[in-house]
Amino acid sequence: MLSDVTTPQDLDDRLREALGALAPATRRADPAEPVRDGSPLTGAQLLELFDAQVTSRQLDLAARWLRSFGEGFYTIGSAGHEGNAAVAAALRPGDPALLHYRSGAFYCLRAAQAAGEVAFPPAAATTGDAVGGGEVGRGPDWPAAGGGEEGPGPDRPAVGGDAAGPGRDWPAAGGGEVGSGPDRPTVGGGGVGRGPDRPAAAGGRDAPDLAALAGSATVAEDPAGPAEGPAGLGNPAASGDPAALGGSLPGGEGAGPGGEGAGPGGEGTAARSRAAGGSASDGESTAAGVGPFGATVAGDGPEDAYARAARDVLRGVVASAREPIAGGRHKVFGHADLAVVPTTSTIASHLPRAVGMGLALERLRRRDPAARRAAARAGDDGATPRSPWPPDAIVVCSFGDASVNHASATAAFNTAGWYDHTGLRIPVLFVCEDNGLGISVRSPGGWVEATLRAKPGIRYFAADGTDAIGAYEAAVEAAGWVRRHRRPAVLHLTTVRLMGHAGADAETAYRSPGEIAADLARDPVLATARLLASAGVATGEELLARYDERGWQVRRIAEEVIGEPKLASAADVVAEIAPRRPARVARAVADAAARAGGPNAAARLAAFGGRPPESAGPLTLAQSINAALADGMLDHPGVVVFGEDVAAKGGVYGVTKGLRDRFGPARVFDTLLDETSILGLGLGAGLAGLLPVPEIQYLAYLHNAEDQLRGEAATMRFFSSGAFRNPLVVRVAGLAYQEGFGGHFHNDNSLAVLRDVPGLVIAVPARPDDAAPMLRTCLASAAVDGSVCVFLEPIALYHTRDLYADGDGEWLAGYAEPGAWSGAHVPVGRARVYGVGSAEDVTIITFGNGVRMSLRAAATLADEGVGTRVVDLRWIAPLPVADIVREASATGRVLIVDETRRSGGVGEGVIAALVDGGYVGAARRVAGVDSFVPLGPAARQVLVSEEAITQGARTLLGR
Repeated sequence: MLSDVTTPQDLDDRLREALGALAPATRRADPAEPVRDGSPLTGAQLLELFDAQVTSRQLDLAARWLRSFGEGFYTIGSAGHEGNAAVAAALRPGDPALLHYRSGAFYCLRAAQAAGEVAFPPAAATTGDAVGGGEVGRGPDWPAAGGGEEGPGPDRPAVGGDAAGPGRDWPAAGGGEVGSGPDRPTVGGGGVGRGPDRPAAAGGRDAPDLAALAGSATVAEDPAGPAEGPAGLGNPAASGDPAALGGSLPGGEGAGPGGEGAGPGGEGTAARSRAAGGSASDGESTAAGVGPFGATVAGDGPEDAYARAARDVLRGVVASAREPIAGGRHKVFGHADLAVVPTTSTIASHLPRAVGMGLALERLRRRDPAARRAAARAGDDGATPRSPWPPDAIVVCSFGDASVNHASATAAFNTAGWYDHTGLRIPVLFVCEDNGLGISVRSPGGWVEATLRAKPGIRYFAADGTDAIGAYEAAVEAAGWVRRHRRPAVLHLTTVRLMGHAGADAETAYRSPGEIAADLARDPVLATARLLASAGVATGEELLARYDERGWQVRRIAEEVIGEPKLASAADVVAEIAPRRPARVARAVADAAARAGGPNAAARLAAFGGRPPESAGPLTLAQSINAALADGMLDHPGVVVFGEDVAAKGGVYGVTKGLRDRFGPARVFDTLLDETSILGLGLGAGLAGLLPVPEIQYLAYLHNAEDQLRGEAATMRFFSSGAFRNPLVVRVAGLAYQEGFGGHFHNDNSLAVLRDVPGLVIAVPARPDDAAPMLRTCLASAAVDGSVCVFLEPIALYHTRDLYADGDGEWLAGYAEPGAWSGAHVPVGRARVYGVGSAEDVTIITFGNGVRMSLRAAATLADEGVGTRVVDLRWIAPLPVADIVREASATGRVLIVDETRRSGGVGEGVIAALVDGGYVGAARRVAGVDSFVPLGPAARQVLVSEEAITQGARTLLGR
């Protein structure tokens, strides 16, 4: 046995030896009695924690085994962190959880809870106004938002499916003998008589009742799509009976985070095809399928929830397309039926989302009576947005000690504390699992505790994470406090890290043998076994047998998932990034128009003070956006508008003026000055069932927080196969050309950081009559498809009135009345074309401020006898490729006017689209200089001008 390293074999041997050597208690205890005096846990419940811990440990060993011969692709494990099973036990299965990557035991215990196979004393019951609709701790500008109805989310498909073995002679898990395949280390340790035909241990549990699933293993999809709710832009309505899939699901009947189709919040292609055990790629049925947790649907024998959780995790390890959440795209902990939201590997980046989820849960749970009256006046027919989780749910969010130092964590803690200081309730339980290491970098002694204790507005709890009973008691106290008071808290669990950071980490390079041995002595699985043995609940031999049986079962599952199909094409990989259903989006806009002009017409008229925007005369770009926001909020009660200065001030450019007065501070509110937190609030709110419209005050400020879009928002569908989504429309004031005001931060002209984010929609309206329909499209796309949209508003055009001459008013435009919305609909990815003169000589392709400059340049060229087509891209992502190629080919001469920078600018994408599309004519580019935008008149030296456009066209024409 190795004494100075913790290889998988060594860790397994040590634990098996220690389990077998545990001394029996003097008397046998009743498992139904408390495991020790004063403990809320019974012996049976502690045994369940042990089972979850053991399953997690065996998963880590199996992942290393799979990696040893190239069949596994992820080895960051949970060994040493298995105490987080106690945190799961202290929570309710409907509490949404965002878990870091050492959460194996939490996930396994949550699976058993959701299946009804284990039960723990409920966390402290919620009482009185601390949870109800009372006037508790409301901030000055945020009325409580009562409610509390559980939202009937969409039906969930059966998840996963057992697979046949890989068809090769792999060694048995525990006997040590090697089959005909390549040499592979054993996982289970010494001989306990395992064989290929030995049934898996079920842990003494009864098999789930299969009758509830008879004839209900798959979910039928309405080819026309789910019906859209009457009160929103494409607000999807669930169909079918959740009970047909095995009864009530965590978080409410069929509750899924606010969306459409076969999964909470989305129409997961891979998830649907995996229903009832089908393959994500070919629909092949398998030997044993598993429905929602707690319901085995077929096969040669039932698996308990721990085995099904193990199958989930191992499918992620081998990148199986049948993995129930990411579909083989990544190894994450997530499952819609378990209210476990997948998170990325970006350290701490999920914490701002957790704060947003807590804020939204409370906003949806409490409704201000005045806001309800305003909603009634605005035509809300009662179909209000609803949380997919129970009304008294709390959000749990786990992370490691090194993440405490990350800017995203600091932002989340600060935002939670800031809102708590104002009196706004955010029920979030942060869980810091502190093993003292960030890969090889040590957390200074006492630093993590000092840091967490110092967070204002966040209650601190702590426990030894290797002590299952102590950790459970502290977690119950912390979760109960958050649930009662609806306020944030942090639970600081000290843990150990066994087997290094990941499989390739040689921790002996930076840790001494004594330090490693000290961690081994605190092995949480062994610590729980000692508690069980000393209490007389089980003997060491019984616990060893339990460990070995689970090890055999996990090894068998590992062998089975090896042969499952992988994602086999680029189309499979990208299928869930950003599905587009333009017909449904158009229908959603038409339905909103019908409501605004029909049953909601009187309420709409009243909301606009008797003067709707279509009767207000020509509007500016800012006025048009303001009116479209108001119409969107009138039609969709889930729309919330927030950001810096958007409420009381109405925005620094007046774009949100009057919205708070019209819709109340619960739907239009100011935030603290932190873009990471603003976007995090939006991400959480969207996941919780709202349709958030956050504002980033200036484009340059977005760079402080771009990972919240790139790493979090845009990846949610990718990591969840569409089971979760975060609809979002981010308004950003940006681009250059402000007169008399500016400098870099207020005239930023760089979009490169957004253009390559997969699935992100980028809209740039230039004219008032485009701005309103494009905003309606973004809202509808977010509601229908869960799209993440950036709505980039050219600041310099906000209040522009004239086009060619002072006083001509030709940049203004009327606002369409509802009956014209459908006809004026602007689909995502469609350009607008202007013809000037004969429109036969040159094509100018541009966007934003370039549209106005190009139209003015085209007028000058027309005086010279040159006919011009001016193409306003309108959408930067996805680019209107077909329109670009068609309009460029119409003249054979194309000038690309790009107000962003020459390197990394939009023009590069346009040129590439022309080449890929087979364009063979002449092309030139006029673009901004690769420079930051300076202050004052010097800005003209680096930005595109009308003169440069005119001269570029003349050069193309040889003049």
